[in-house]
Amino acid sequence: MVLFQLLSTVVVLGFEQLVQWEYGPMGMVCLCLLAVGMRMRNSTCVSLGAVVFVLLMVQA
Repeated sequence: MVLFQLLSTVVVLGFEQLVQWEYGPMGMVCLCLLAVGMRMRNSTCVSLGAVVFVLLMVQA
């Protein structure tokens, strides 16, 4: 169980660093909005996060 938690933490931190390196601070905001919206089942946050992500993808 401890190994699984350690591995998942490493994967999540690696993914966060990849998003921040590729898309900057707005990428982290987008990721947070998506995560919070999915966890709280709030369609407004999920939609806003998706829109920000699409705008970042179009800009790059």
